[in-house]
Amino acid sequence: MRIQDLAQLSTRMFKTNPLRTWLTILGMGVGTGAVVVLVGLGFGLQKIILEQIVFGETLLSLGVSTTGSQSLKLDIETVEEFKNMPEVLDASPLARFPALVTYKGLTGNVFIQGVEPPYLRYAGITASAGEVFTDVDAGDTNSVMLSPATLKLFGIEDPESFVGEKVSFRLLVPATDGSGDIQEIPIEKEYTVRGITKEEGVLNAMMMLPELRNYVGIEEFERIQVRVDSNENLPLVEAKLIESGYRVTALSKTVEQASKIFQGIQVVLATFGGIALIVSAIGMFNTMTVTLLERTKEIGIMRTIGASPSDVKNLFISESIVVGFLGGVSGIVMGVTIGLTVNFFLNLVASQFGGQAVALFSFPLAFLLFIMLFSAAVGYLTGVFPAKRAATLNPLDAIRYE
Repeated sequence: MRIQDLAQLSTRMFKTNPLRTWLTILGMGVGTGAVVVLVGLGFGLQKIILEQIVFGETLLSLGVSTTGSQSLKLDIETVEEFKNMPEVLDASPLARFPALVTYKGLTGNVFIQGVEPPYLRYAGITASAGEVFTDVDAGDTNSVMLSPATLKLFGIEDPESFVGEKVSFRLLVPATDGSGDIQEIPIEKEYTVRGITKEEGVLNAMMMLPELRNYVGIEEFERIQVRVDSNENLPLVEAKLIESGYRVTALSKTVEQASKIFQGIQVVLATFGGIALIVSAIGMFNTMTVTLLERTKEIGIMRTIGASPSDVKNLFISESIVVGFLGGVSGIVMGVTIGLTVNFFLNLVASQFGGQAVALFSFPLAFLLFIMLFSAAVGYLTGVFPAKRAATLNPLDAIRYE
């Protein structure tokens, strides 16, 4: 049988039984749509969490801190020691001191962090409003970045509105006489807020490390970000640092663990959606079986005028594949429409209450293409048994069938 004849015959059901055909496709679409919506929810949740992480250099960096051992110190010599490791490209420190921040007469407690621009890249620190420090800002003596929690000290809800405001600081450092008292060092200048970080839940203010050194001596650092040259050397450097007694954190492991968790969530959600798809497939199988009974006489006529058993088999299989494929397409349309509608209303509500817009449902193109092919495969499987029965019918018995 020619391909064009097969295509014409396999789509004839849209003319002979249009209502039943479209209802079957709709049934497959409901099952497929359930899979699309639930797995799309899993992709959306994964994207919401992981998009907060800056990839690239961040995943090739290790955060190094001390474990409290008296013999370990994070000082300038330690930074140089890390830089001299053959697998390390760079090391950037962070110094931290308690301080008081003042804005328009209001004062609150924060921690001032002295950093260099590479540290921000390696630690994955980004801005929710304004700008982060870049390499050209290494000598900046007039700007700071604040965390969202710091803004709440002053009752500020909109980060964008605080960019460009002026704040001042007073450092709180141990007294030099060894008494254990806290010495207050006022900084006689105001700083312009250039950006608001995404570090929720911490009271931090960041300035360039050289600027912080102008007011306080820095003998030890709070943390050092170590930039490794390749992903293959990441475990090697981590093992060396741990063996030396340092506490090491790797964002790459966090991402890997989070991805595994979300993969499990997607499997669970797909399983629930798959139940609906199985029910739809059973309905489609029933339809194809009924179609076989209705067309028994037609099959007998086809066989008597020269159609081979394989022609009849291919005809039924192609019909089921068409129905399955169109069911997948309709399911994708329904699922994506539901997901995008929910995203729209969620973002509408978030904008009304000052929240951040998020995409709760996400539909990667590769996933949608897989669903199309998978639906066609389900259609094929539901049509195999009726097709085999149709191909094995005796032509004479089929013609006499009423």
